[in-house]
Amino acid sequence: MKCSYFFVFVLALFCPLTILFGQYSPKYEFRGVWIATVANIDWPSRKGLPVEQQKAEFKRILDLHQRNGMNAVIVQVRPAADAFYPSPYEPWSEYLSGKQGVAPVPYYDPLQFMIDEAHKRGMEFHAWINPYRAVLHNNSSSVAPNHITRTHPDWFVNYGGSKYFDPGKPEVMNYVVNVVKDIVERYDIDGIHLDDYFYPYKIPGREFPDAATYRKYGAGMEKDDWRRSNCDSLIFKLHQVITAANPYVKFGVSPFGVWRNKSDDPQGSNTRGGSPAYDDLYADILLWLEKKWVDYVAPQLYWEIGHQLCDYRTLLDWWGNNTYGRHLYIGHGMYRTVENVTAAWRGTHEIPNQIELLRRNDKVQGSAFFSSKNFEENPHGWDDSLRNHYYHFPAIVPPMRWLDALAPLQPSITNARDIADRSVTAAPIIRIDGAAKDTELVKSFVIYATNTYNVLGQQPRYMVVPKDDNTFSLDILQSDLPADWTNCFIAISTINRSNNESPISNTVEFIKTDKGWMIPRQ
Repeated sequence: MKCSYFFVFVLALFCPLTILFGQYSPKYEFRGVWIATVANIDWPSRKGLPVEQQKAEFKRILDLHQRNGMNAVIVQVRPAADAFYPSPYEPWSEYLSGKQGVAPVPYYDPLQFMIDEAHKRGMEFHAWINPYRAVLHNNSSSVAPNHITRTHPDWFVNYGGSKYFDPGKPEVMNYVVNVVKDIVERYDIDGIHLDDYFYPYKIPGREFPDAATYRKYGAGMEKDDWRRSNCDSLIFKLHQVITAANPYVKFGVSPFGVWRNKSDDPQGSNTRGGSPAYDDLYADILLWLEKKWVDYVAPQLYWEIGHQLCDYRTLLDWWGNNTYGRHLYIGHGMYRTVENVTAAWRGTHEIPNQIELLRRNDKVQGSAFFSSKNFEENPHGWDDSLRNHYYHFPAIVPPMRWLDALAPLQPSITNARDIADRSVTAAPIIRIDGAAKDTELVKSFVIYATNTYNVLGQQPRYMVVPKDDNTFSLDILQSDLPADWTNCFIAISTINRSNNESPISNTVEFIKTDKGWMIPRQ
């Protein structure tokens, strides 16, 4: 979907650049945040919030994460067999209007709105769905007359006060696959995302009530293996339908942070996790990675460094050794700082230290943070740490070349000039205009600026969403450039929706003179 807006990501305005230009920041890095809608955790802030306030809240959330340097949002659009969009299968979510099945008034399509707003800011939009949860609270959730639990009650079981699809029923798998297919076919999303909820977390002393389904469909298999095979089949079918519907859309899963403990499996991690994904949730993530059914995994490593049962460092290394060539994004528990349960989360260094560790592991391509609302109060100054240090410079979302390896054409700098008003320190001093040569709209222009020619192209300085004609114009401020620079080389590239980068453009050099920054005469 083409965007008529023009946005510049100026991610280096909050602290002295004489320091920041020397610090390390990856050129490629996934920087995502989960935005949960179930129970109005992150957005909207309450049920029944007026439409204009819903929109304003979401834009404010995106602006916050843009300032923090994020390049992706993972937004829950199907929390409980309901929809944050007009669906032919499921009713409107109660977390919008307060009553399931009631459309927004005045009418709008929240999913389309959210995608558009994310893309205006150069952010990827991953549509997050919960495959098997149908009713969050049996006693209090709003359930519409046309909800699938009412039209096909035989597909569901009650467990722990909630209602779930029975994953062992073939018609359930087909239904969930069709819901996802509909989203991928109708919306310009960048990814489909599933979290840790496959079979629900076990309740001590209570068996998930699927005995009848197991008797009918599980012949010749142990029940645990049969349950895992049900999840395997769903993931495989989703992989197939997503690839067929839109080969550019990524498919990712965010499992519980422990696949299996080493005490149960020699391939497992040296941990003592209480609800391993394989054993308790019946999610065999390693199989899905090995079979290439998913494009990325974002394990929820919500423990601190040095945790006695599930050490962050141990799990980081374990997942890094078990990616099977797919992307690995680490899930960070931002919410832990609100709980303040341990000294680590009460301190200021936990999240920065986690980022430092993952950046030393070349098998890790980035981070995702749970959840959005925990950034609102700048806990322990972590927003500042991201803006001013770790995410100060923009990063390109790592490309997945098994999905698409085609790079855009080489763009060109069409104009570069000194525009300084030297009486104003914060005034623009350099204007750069550029154009892509591709017939399709590129995703972003990448602008490089350095005082050392041989490192040009290594560190993005700005990222700019193009105008509708595949061009951009960028003003560089005097305060953007370190005071000790005497020259500045500028070049540009483009990235497409698969994040593949074009060749670097022609280079323009500016030199610093008594009269300001100027292009030297040839």
